[in-house]
Amino acid sequence: MGSFSIWHWLIVLLIVVMVFGTKKLKNMGSDLGGAVKGFKDGMKDGSATPETPVPPQQVASGTAADKTTIDVEARQKS
Repeated sequence: MGSFSIWHWLIVLLIVVMVFGTKKLKNMGSDLGGAVKGFKDGMKDGSATPETPVPPQQVASGTAADKTTIDVEARQKS
């Protein structure tokens, strides 16, 4: 009773085909395959290290004029 026999799986497969139809199952399979391929490509691209390291952006130590924010500019305009 713990495991299913081959007949149980065939009946489940038959019901799934009757509910969804072969065309929709084919489309879902190709969509799933495309998603898996895209995921694998993304993982491969993400693991590659760049040949030249990109330097981090430096924060400029500015004057008082550089330290204005949007909030301060909004107060001055209104």
